[in-house]
Amino acid sequence: MNREYWKWDSPHLGRPMEMLWYGHAGRPMIWFPTSKGTFHENEDFHFVGAVGDHVDAGRIQIACVDSVDAESFYARDRHPAERLQRHDQYDRYVYEEVVPFARNRTGAARVATLGASFGAYHAINFALRHPDAVDKAVGFSGKYDIHSFLDGFWNDTAYFHCPTAYVPNMDGENAGRVSTIDLAIVSGESDGLADASRDMIRIFGEKGIRHRGDIWNAPYGHDWPWWREQIRQYVP
Repeated sequence: MNREYWKWDSPHLGRPMEMLWYGHAGRPMIWFPTSKGTFHENEDFHFVGAVGDHVDAGRIQIACVDSVDAESFYARDRHPAERLQRHDQYDRYVYEEVVPFARNRTGAARVATLGASFGAYHAINFALRHPDAVDKAVGFSGKYDIHSFLDGFWNDTAYFHCPTAYVPNMDGENAGRVSTIDLAIVSGESDGLADASRDMIRIFGEKGIRHRGDIWNAPYGHDWPWWREQIRQYVP
């Protein structure tokens, strides 16, 4: 498997950001780590290896990005407005740095996003905010409501980064744009966050947004062994 290490100084984040790139041909994907995870987490937990045959066959290419969760949502020592600002800067980093990198490498106009746990939030929220850049998004065992990270604080930035808040208010035009994305919300009956996935699935259904909402039967739950099995049904 072709594997490349990349690092550059991000103008949006004001610090170096690292990334691993896998593959030589095929659909470009951006994979997010779990909460406060690193760019090599998806490799360490054999998530990349679970679809290694697709990478080797030239069906997909994967950019595994780093997180700044410890500086944003999980930075409890910072005011919630600062946490949100940092997350918004991360969104710009992915949209204006990583997506163009993937486009230049592959020639594709749009990318796919994927993540598990808090990475699922990143993957789905990013896709919903940027349907011009994303044509597929897969979230495993995600939570899509960010209120619990904000200590009761709320502003426009919070609203536009909280899918359970802004999706219900989408007009027909924006809902139509989002429906061009192959959206998959995936969880398991034994997952403690299964109800969070069900809530997002319900919202998509009520808005008439095309999606796949799959809750796998028990014992599927919130852990890497289950995600490594589930991913085979959603990639490429």
